[in-house]
Amino acid sequence: MKQAMLAIEVRQQHYQPVLSIRTRTDVTRLPDLIADSYSRIGAYLNELDIEPEGAPFIAYYNRDMNDLDVEMGFPVDDVIPGDRDMCPGEIEEGRMVTCMYVGPYEGMKEVYGEMHRYIEEKGLQTKGPAYETYYNSPEEVENPEELMTRIDLPVY
Repeated sequence: MKQAMLAIEVRQQHYQPVLSIRTRTDVTRLPDLIADSYSRIGAYLNELDIEPEGAPFIAYYNRDMNDLDVEMGFPVDDVIPGDRDMCPGEIEEGRMVTCMYVGPYEGMKEVYGEMHRYIEEKGLQTKGPAYETYYNSPEEVENPEELMTRIDLPVY
């Protein structure tokens, strides 16, 4: 990880409607589940003639790699009806400790560690899920060093 390039800060998150799928899985199945979920949600949004309001995200409600509780989805302009396991939801308004990480997914563990140190130093506490927003994917870049992921940790 390039320590000098790691900018951690607090930002204000506005209320953000989303359309997402929440499920449980083990980490080995996660890549296929992500691809399938994004594809299905994208097709449904296309069917409704609705454009996502930003990059796709995953909310991690726990860190149990054998039984991950995850929510995968897209931000949307307004609450829209769900379909089967696709449900309307929201990213709550509030403060987030945030970091734009550029690099391979394997390096994110260190970033989380730095973010948690920052939270402790600032006297904050985490609440709710950890969010990862993906601005590109391994299919879009040749080098994993070019992957761009914003990590957001809700705090109070």
